[in-house]
Amino acid sequence: MVRVLFVCLGNICRSPMAEAVFKHKVNQRGLENKIQVDSAGTGDWHIGNPPHAGTRAILDENDVDYIGLKARQVIEDDLNEFDYIIAMDEKNLNDLKLLANNKEKKIYRMLEFLPSGDIMNVPDPYFTGNFEEVYEMIEVSCEQLLYTIIREKNIT
Repeated sequence: MVRVLFVCLGNICRSPMAEAVFKHKVNQRGLENKIQVDSAGTGDWHIGNPPHAGTRAILDENDVDYIGLKARQVIEDDLNEFDYIIAMDEKNLNDLKLLANNKEKKIYRMLEFLPSGDIMNVPDPYFTGNFEEVYEMIEVSCEQLLYTIIREKNIT
């Protein structure tokens, strides 16, 4: 089982959106028994809350299921239990590296998987309100991430 964790600041906008989109893509390919998906936040402000209303609206608009998603905070054990840890921006990346005590871990930025991207950070729609732009970035990045995992792990 390959385990993928998406991480943002509060785990109510970007990372649950990425979790839901990626899980949707995994399920569409019938790989739910080979790839497990989760999300977390570096902060603890929203623990136990469902995704933000803007995230839920854009996921509903695109027929992507998010039922049961609740915010949680990333913990040190996550760094050992997940094969791919995907940070939404540089601040999340740096927080994860601190949590990992700078040990070598498989931590990436989401937009490393955006084929034509010059931008490295997924903007936080909690502050910008632009859930559609973020969804588009995440949707394309998740497709490339899934392709990368299938190739690297020889998943059929």
